Amino acid sequence: MATRRKKNRLAATASSILLFGILTSLLGCEQTDNRQVVTLWHQMVPRERVVLDRLIAKFEATHPDIRIRALYKETEELRSGFQAAALAGIGPELVYGPSDVLGAFHSMRIIQDMSPWVPEQFEENFLKEALTYLPGPTDSQQRVLVQIPDRFGNHLALVYNRNFIAVPPKTTDDLIRLGIANTIDADHDGRNERYGLVWNFAEPFFMIPFLTGHGGWVFDDSGKPVPALDTPECVAALQMVVALRDKYKIVPRSCDYETADSLFKSGKAAMIINGDWIWTDYLETQGIDAVVAPLPVVSSTGKPMAPMVSPKGYSLNAFASTKGASAAMQFVLMMTSEKTQREFMQEVRILPSRKALLQDPALSADPTLLASKQQLGNGRMMPVETELRAVWDAMRPHYQSLLGGNLSAEQAAQAMQKDALRGIELLNRKSTEAPAAWAWQLTGILLIASLVVWQRQSIADFFPDIRRQPFAYLLIAPALATIFLTVVFPFGYNVALSLSDMSLTNFQDWKIVGLRNYVEVLSEAKFFFILLKTLVWTLVNVAFHVGIGVMLAIAINGPIRGKTIYRILLIIPWAVPAYITALTWRSMFHFDYGAVNLLAGNLLGIDPINWWNDPGPAFAACIVANVWLGYPFMMVIALGGLQGIPGELYEAAKIDGATRWQQFRNVTLPLLKPVLAPAVTLGAIWTFNNLNVIWLVSNGGEPADKTHILVSYVYKAVFNLYRYGYGSALSMVIFAILLVASLISLQRSKATENVYG
Repeated sequence: MATRRKKNRLAATASSILLFGILTSLLGCEQTDNRQVVTLWHQMVPRERVVLDRLIAKFEATHPDIRIRALYKETEELRSGFQAAALAGIGPELVYGPSDVLGAFHSMRIIQDMSPWVPEQFEENFLKEALTYLPGPTDSQQRVLVQIPDRFGNHLALVYNRNFIAVPPKTTDDLIRLGIANTIDADHDGRNERYGLVWNFAEPFFMIPFLTGHGGWVFDDSGKPVPALDTPECVAALQMVVALRDKYKIVPRSCDYETADSLFKSGKAAMIINGDWIWTDYLETQGIDAVVAPLPVVSSTGKPMAPMVSPKGYSLNAFASTKGASAAMQFVLMMTSEKTQREFMQEVRILPSRKALLQDPALSADPTLLASKQQLGNGRMMPVETELRAVWDAMRPHYQSLLGGNLSAEQAAQAMQKDALRGIELLNRKSTEAPAAWAWQLTGILLIASLVVWQRQSIADFFPDIRRQPFAYLLIAPALATIFLTVVFPFGYNVALSLSDMSLTNFQDWKIVGLRNYVEVLSEAKFFFILLKTLVWTLVNVAFHVGIGVMLAIAINGPIRGKTIYRILLIIPWAVPAYITALTWRSMFHFDYGAVNLLAGNLLGIDPINWWNDPGPAFAACIVANVWLGYPFMMVIALGGLQGIPGELYEAAKIDGATRWQQFRNVTLPLLKPVLAPAVTLGAIWTFNNLNVIWLVSNGGEPADKTHILVSYVYKAVFNLYRYGYGSALSMVIFAILLVASLISLQRSKATENVYG
């Protein structure tokens, strides 16, 4: 027997060596690339990416030892992703985008000084304020170069269609007059065939030109980032935005970025306010004759509507290796050179950041670039202070409440100011180490020790077993490692963060502060309101998922023709990516052009509903979209359960005279219970944590942050105001709620018991 065991161990060892050799040989077949890889995360639009790819090819041809790997990231994805990667000391060598995030990146110490790689007198070649310098981390008198731009502007302007307007408006009175003349309802059905003006008026960034045109600004004149939103200038700006829609009726009732862009490109809008990143698309769109012009002067003040302007360029990861940083900076200097900027200027029509190019004949000969240059002169630099993030976060909900008719301009301005001050306080809150921090660390050690003691027998049995069956453990090792890296370690790390003071000001040097975050979470009335709304969201969705899913499963399982076709059609909502489905449903609920309002009006004679201006309809729209996404799962589960129910039971029920409802209640439902109970539990967990639908369908909580559920509220708390400790504690509370609810549900449903027992 001992000899046999020895042979088995030898065979297992030989198999392990053979498997290792095969894997090694397969990996060795791959071609190695010894070039220094520089990863770039950027936000360039498709047209710009064509130029970028061409320039990368040129750079690699002249630098054969360097490879540039460019990856496109959405604005928020780049910001949050870079912060998360930098927290682990990794991430791309370069990030490319506007300057408004630099204050936060610098405070977190995740970008580094680029000055050592630039030549002397480098700053003199760039426009004033194009290069972004911030105070040093230890010496406030030191100037640290945190971004080198390849363009300057990123600003809004007016684009008009010359098919409808010959001369652009010079004042807001002209804007209103031309808007009224070009807002047309030819068939008098209450829906305009053309609007005079469109823009993304739901976002505060697009409201800034109205604020500056009335003499206001987001911060006061003290030189410090103090909000200045509760002012007569801000009230007047808000009133003007509402008047353009409600009094003069020259803009749609509901208009986000995609709606405005689509209306102008299709010739259904005479004018649009949009940024320099999209102008070239308008100029090349067939069927319209687009021209760029500066924004008009506000007639009541005589001040120009000044958009925020900012540089856009490259920043260097603080954790890049010495070799990687050197290679990255070679690429940056090439991409911000005069030759490269001229290429972008000519092909994409964006303003350069170098002084010499503003006098370039190519710029002077291009009407779009000339108009952009004039608008740049009227613009105002976007602040790079992190406090601006709190200002945007405070403006958005109350601005949308104003548009929804729930607040007056005065009330909205007051609420914006109050929340901005509160947000800045939370953003800059500094926390000291809790007196009993050592106790929490000791508690963690004792818990781990207790777990080891509790499982001591399993641990003792493990090592002899691994010696007996090394090949089996070798096969499961990758799975165990993956589980540890993706589940166990992140969970433990999140527990630690929930007990910490990690935030913008304590990003890398956070400390354990005990239960402060949990106390803050559970002491907020807003938490319990959102929890109640989340429970309603979960119950309503799961009820419809199960009800519709079981009903369709019974129908398909019956004696009908074309079962295969029906199954394919009904599974489509589950097969289509949720991202696409969510955005499709959002467009279907559009006030003027959505299919829901059009069908309700044409078939039922119901007046159109402005779904995204009222919290109730907006939340209902999110539920409808999620029901559409969720019922196929329950249908498939129920269909599998139905096919396992013996037909003899139904025959016996019929002989006993049972009706179809009695058959369903006494035969079908009890036998589906073991299948449906776990599925309902899973469905409830997925729905409770369904960030995608809420975030995409409601566009981040519209209107006025009233459609948030707990998981989207966590996302907003963490990434909008950098409250990582608070967000981690809130996520642990959500985990505890779901864990308790799941255990109770499975215990009461007795889903694991034998059906016939």
